[in-house]
Formats: sequence, structure tokens, C-alpha cells
Amino acid sequence: MSRQLLLMALAPLLGLFILGIGNGFLATVITLRLDAAGESPVVIGWVSSAYFVGLALGAMLNDRLLLRIGHIRAYGSFASLVAVTVLLQGLVAEPWAWFALRLIGGWATVGVYLVIESWLLASGDARVRGRLLALYMIALYGAGVLGQLLLGVTEAMGGPASFMVIGLLASLSVLPMAMIPRVSPLIEKAEPLSPLRLVTLTPTGVMGSFGSGLAVAAAYSLLPLYLQRTGLSVDRVGQMMAVMVLGAMLLQYPVGRWSDRHDRQLVLILIGAFCTLISAAVLWLPMNTAVLAALLFLLGGGIFSLYPVAVGHAADRAPAGALVRMSQGLLLINAIGSAVSPPLVSPVMSLLGDAGLFWAFGAMGLLLVLFFSWRRSVRPAPVPVAPFSASTPMSSAGAELAVTEEWVQGALEHEHVEDLSEAGAMADVEVAEALVGPPPPDEPHIVYYDEDTEPEKPSAPAHA
Repeated sequence: MSRQLLLMALAPLLGLFILGIGNGFLATVITLRLDAAGESPVVIGWVSSAYFVGLALGAMLNDRLLLRIGHIRAYGSFASLVAVTVLLQGLVAEPWAWFALRLIGGWATVGVYLVIESWLLASGDARVRGRLLALYMIALYGAGVLGQLLLGVTEAMGGPASFMVIGLLASLSVLPMAMIPRVSPLIEKAEPLSPLRLVTLTPTGVMGSFGSGLAVAAAYSLLPLYLQRTGLSVDRVGQMMAVMVLGAMLLQYPVGRWSDRHDRQLVLILIGAFCTLISAAVLWLPMNTAVLAALLFLLGGGIFSLYPVAVGHAADRAPAGALVRMSQGLLLINAIGSAVSPPLVSPVMSLLGDAGLFWAFGAMGLLLVLFFSWRRSVRPAPVPVAPFSASTPMSSAGAELAVTEEWVQGALEHEHVEDLSEAGAMADVEVAEALVGPPPPDEPHIVYYDEDTEPEKPSAPAHA
């Protein structure tokens, strides 16, 4: 990856990291504050769900602002709106107000993600796309780990301190975007991309994004419940969750680099199989704290890598001008997967016990493997270009030129020709004859034909 590309990606990644520190513990702060105020779990659930509803709405609408005003100004608008909604939550403690503010906050937050994802996708080509998206996820998850460490500090201050810190971080995240970049990605004329067209264009990308939403939401919402019911203390549960997120962060770049060098469909198949194997190991291996921590580290690296690889695969197939709309559509699919995950997975835990969570993880991984394998059989990866083999050169005019050894030697000895490739590029009839004279009179070397028709043999030598 070039230094210029890294510098171009630095601003959005740094902005995301600063904003993500505060956003990483905002949901926890809201849950704790509502619980301390005596609100019922139903009210807490509704306020929490407002954020995901906002994510889905923003994923459908935010592209219009981005395409109208550009990446940098769109980022400033969305981040400022996040800061305003958080600061207002520190001033108004009514649940109905928090519901509305979380709805708007979710809408603005997915706008930030859309700006950054489309920036990175437009900055690099398929050769580095996986690594750029891996850096994006590293910044996001690393900020989440740091944010959880700040939770205890800000909550110990009491009052609106936590909301003030989060609002300040959201405001500060605008500075890298406004000050660092000298250029931003060019936004081409946007191509309409309906949900049906997106599914038709990249079924693998859509299913990968949806499966990622299912798995990640289940890990965040239900894994703490599983850990607590196995007898771990609250502190130990937090440490295990941190280990999982750490695995997600540290394994992102190796997986992204791997996906840049191989067929991304094959990488997705192997990630799904890996998640299935790790889930089976949690169910069947003898467990202690160290083994569980190691398996959660690997599981985090697997399920959190699904989304960036799926997005990279979809971007490889996106038509020109459709990257913003494609990123928006995949964010919406991912948000839908996150929203339906707890209602789908929690009944499995009720039916099979707490271990049902890992039966669900294993089933998700297996279904993804089957789907990705089917798609790869239907649409195989492009066959690499065959190694070069010498053949009859073609001129730019569509002339076939049979080059003899004497002709090549004569062309290379000419003062204006330095190598064979340049000689081949000059293989037009007039140029060739001007350089080294006509070919031998007993061979019909040159034949003209229309490129859309089959060549016809001449009735007489072309030089006659």
C-alpha cells in the first residue's frame, strides 16, 4: 500500500477513531442511566431499539446529502449532529426525549460510516481494498475498547459528565477531516442502485453483510448473558468481551491483506467454516478461563471480519459511480441483520440452554459456507491471465504481421527502436517498410481485415 494512499485514508480513519471512543460506551451509559432512574426493561429496550431504527433510516437516505455536498462537509454535518444529540441527552432525562434523540443519533452515526466507507472504497482499487477496510474496522473496534475503559472514569464524575465527554469527542472528530486531507475522493455521477439490483449484482456481498449483522449483534447482546450465566463475575465478563473485540481488531488486517491476494469468495467460505469450527470447539472442548478466552479471541476475529471482506467483494463488482449507493445498501442490510438477530437467536438459547448461542453461531457459519460455495459454483472467480506466449503481433489498425527473425533484427537495429515491445508497437505496414524495407517477396506476410470479421487470405502478396 502506497504512502500516498495511507495519507489519504488517515483523515477519515482518525476522525472515526475519535468519534468511536465516545460512541463505544454511549449505549452502556444510556442503559445504566435509565436503569438507575427506575425505568422498566421494556422502556430501556425501546430506547435502545431507536438507535437501530435510526441506522436503518439513515442507510436509506444519507447518500443524498453525501452526493450533494461531498465527503468532508457531509462528515462535518453528521458528526456535529451526533454531538448535539448526545449533549441534549445530558440536559433532558425524559425517556421519550431520549428515544427521539437516539433515533436521530443513529441516523447521523450511519451517515458517518457511509462517508468513511465510501471514501475508502473510492480511494483504492481491488488490490488494496481489503486492507483499507481492515484499517477501518481496526479504528472502529480499537476506539470501542478504549471507550469501555473510559466508562468507569466518566461515570465516576456523575451528572452529565459522560454525555459531555462523548459530545466533545464527536465535535473533535471533525478536525482531522477538515484539516488533514488536501484532496477527497472524486464523486462521480451516482448510478441508481435499487435493493433488487444490489441483490442481483452481488448476492455474496448482501448475504455476507446480513450474516455479519446477525453474528455481531448476537455477540454484543447475548454473549455477555452467556458468560454471566456460566458463573463469571461482571468484571470477568467485561474482560472476556474485551478479548473478543481485541481479536476482532488484531485479525482484521491479516484477513484483509489475505483477501486482497486471493478470491474474496473463497476467503468468505473459509471465514464461515472457521467460525463454525470455533463454535463447535466451545461446545465440545473442556472449558476453563484461558481456553474460553483464546476461543473468543479467534471467534471475534472471524465474525467481525465478515463485513469488510463482503463489502470488498461487492465493491469489486460495483459499476462505476455506484460505490456510494452500494455502500449505503450494504449498511442497510447489515443494520437489518443486527436488528433481527436477538429475536432470532434468543429463542435458540431458551430451547437449547445458554450453549444455544454457540449452536446458533455454528449454524450461521455453516449456512454462510453453503451459500458462498453455491455462489462460487454459479459464478466462479475470474481465471488469471495466462502466461505470455509469443504470437503473431497485431498493429493498431488490425493488420496481422508475420515477423521474421531478420525483420526483428532489422527493427531492433534501427536508431529509434530500443526493444522488441516498441518494435511491435510500431508494426504498421508503412512504418515497418520505412524502417527496414518490405519483407521478402516470396511470403504473403501482411493481411488487412475488419476486426469484426474473419480474415481472408489474399490473392497476392500484400507487398506486391
